[in-house]
Amino acid sequence: MNAPLPDIARSGAAAALLPLSWVGMDGIALPLRLADAAHGCVSARASVQVNLPRPAIKGIHMSRLYRLLQPHAGAAPLSPDALARLLRAMVDSHADCGSDAARAEFRFELLCQRPALATPGLSGWKAYPAALGAELDGDGCRLWAEVEIAYSSTCPCSAALARRLIADAFLQQPCAATPDAVYDWLLEHATLATPHSQRSQARLRFDIPANAAGWELAARIDLAEQALATPVQTAVKRADEQAFAALNGANLMYVEDAARRLQAALAGHGLSRVDVRHQESLHPHDAVAASQLPEGLA
Repeated sequence: MNAPLPDIARSGAAAALLPLSWVGMDGIALPLRLADAAHGCVSARASVQVNLPRPAIKGIHMSRLYRLLQPHAGAAPLSPDALARLLRAMVDSHADCGSDAARAEFRFELLCQRPALATPGLSGWKAYPAALGAELDGDGCRLWAEVEIAYSSTCPCSAALARRLIADAFLQQPCAATPDAVYDWLLEHATLATPHSQRSQARLRFDIPANAAGWELAARIDLAEQALATPVQTAVKRADEQAFAALNGANLMYVEDAARRLQAALAGHGLSRVDVRHQESLHPHDAVAASQLPEGLA
């Protein structure tokens, strides 16, 4: 029982003498406590890898990487500095393999409570897919955060065509042009044509300084939703649905408009990339737009 167990990963010969860019594990389940005070633990999936530059080394020690994750499993908060230190520890743990680069990523859903648009005291919870990640190599350590936001987009062209159709139909009616007559006609015919709208997604990536106190995901989500003006809602009553319809009517946007709104609103908050997708209700394909912010504008 006390005999040493074989270590095939170290004693065996590599099948081919070639270096590997990344080796490690993906999809590791763990509770993750964020450094931001507004959020507690989230259920996360982690990905951790190091490089294997020495061709003669058959494999890395997966268990070393796994054990380095455990202090972050719901106990110590994961701050930007803590993530940078984790990568350095991953590299140090594989010094005997020649590793000099590491990367890690944590994916989870961030739950935020959102009030109804019009009904006092009514609220619900919305889940935002999010990720935190970092990469360490000879050029230093780079940290990033990513969030996805769902919103509604109403096509400006479709809205203009619908308005024209309704206006043309109104001119054909032999009704008296009194406010009451117009009101009655609109109540019955204002939806003679409706503009098409669709659920849409924005994926935002932010560069995070290693000395930042936290990730500020909720604050960045708030800024993005304010810029879009039509985030999807949680709990609604009829008054809230009406308010949402009014917001859509006041914020007609193409996919290009949405991407530019987000870029303008978040350029000073570490934003490095915007990816926007409108899941078209008119077409069987999606409309997309993306923007990579020039270095120094984030």
